[in-house]
Amino acid sequence: MPGCLVCGSISPLISRAIGVCRTCLKEKPEEALDIALKNHAETRMEFRLPPRPPRTSGGVPCNLCAAQCVMGEGEAGFCGVRGVGGGRLWSLSTTDAGLLTYYLDPHVTNCCNAWFCPAGTGCGYPRYAVTEGAEVGYYNLALFFYGCSFNCLFCQNWTHKVLSCGKKVTVKELVNLTLKNGRVTCWCWFGGSAEPQLPFAINASRTIIEEKGERVCRVCWEWNGDGHPTLVKRAGELSYISGGNVKFDLKAFDPNIHFALTAMSNERTLKNFELVYQEFYERRRGMPVLGATTLLVPHYVDEEEVSEIAKFIASLDDEIPYSLLVFHPDFKMRDIPVTPERQVWRCYRSAKRHLKNVYVGNLQLLLMRPNQTA
Repeated sequence: MPGCLVCGSISPLISRAIGVCRTCLKEKPEEALDIALKNHAETRMEFRLPPRPPRTSGGVPCNLCAAQCVMGEGEAGFCGVRGVGGGRLWSLSTTDAGLLTYYLDPHVTNCCNAWFCPAGTGCGYPRYAVTEGAEVGYYNLALFFYGCSFNCLFCQNWTHKVLSCGKKVTVKELVNLTLKNGRVTCWCWFGGSAEPQLPFAINASRTIIEEKGERVCRVCWEWNGDGHPTLVKRAGELSYISGGNVKFDLKAFDPNIHFALTAMSNERTLKNFELVYQEFYERRRGMPVLGATTLLVPHYVDEEEVSEIAKFIASLDDEIPYSLLVFHPDFKMRDIPVTPERQVWRCYRSAKRHLKNVYVGNLQLLLMRPNQTA
């Protein structure tokens, strides 16, 4: 049975991929994080990605995300999308072409924000929705980025790390596809995460908004949220004017738990969440431009963690939508089970103490484990 390599405690909910328990991450962070980050480094080596954001003296800086890589000759950035060769910055993504795949996803999709967005509810009709109810028979153009600014050990879309599987897609290709298909009513950038390719995503989104005329085509983002604030603001504005929304993955509140799960800080993410709120939320309250989700990772993201996230959100506005997602084993954390049912409902009650609009997604996964009372 897996256990903590610091305190020796044993639990089926302590993942070998992290190697330490929640208590040690909070009380003995230096020792515990050293173990967790070594595991992250080993994971990244499998995909030939840098173990940590490079900080090479005299190197070329990249400021697209909070990693703030400084890359020397022959080095790639933390995301793998950018690097330095011949003394110059190279990138697999430009303002005109990105590294991604895409597909049509029928509404109502598995989008975490469908419970309050125009595609799922018809809110904003007729300006931002094509029907007064759910947009059945219409599509989201799902735009899956390769590369990411985090290294989540539970990632359900971990294939984004295999950069060779992505293809170069141009702004023109996406815009033409959308303009030819009147059934596409929104774009959703996800992955991976958009931060390493925000210049491309912003340019493409701006172009479709300018060329779509009066038709409905919302722009939405599902991201880590640690992009450069200037770019995050531009992305948020595109969602605001098109009727879309910005979904932040608030993976943990305690900085050490966040580091253990993602290998990155959550400081920029929280600041950018507040930035999008301050800039856009009050301007469109009836159809929220901002939402948050948290994956209920067994043991690590418990009711205490959710309560702190909910309090942070409520400090801005207690009506901001918040989705809690039941975890299922994936990537390097396949050694722990689906979120225990009692943890799900404890987290829900913790969030509801602070927020008015709380939703639980992936409830069907609870059928994968024996029934538990809350």
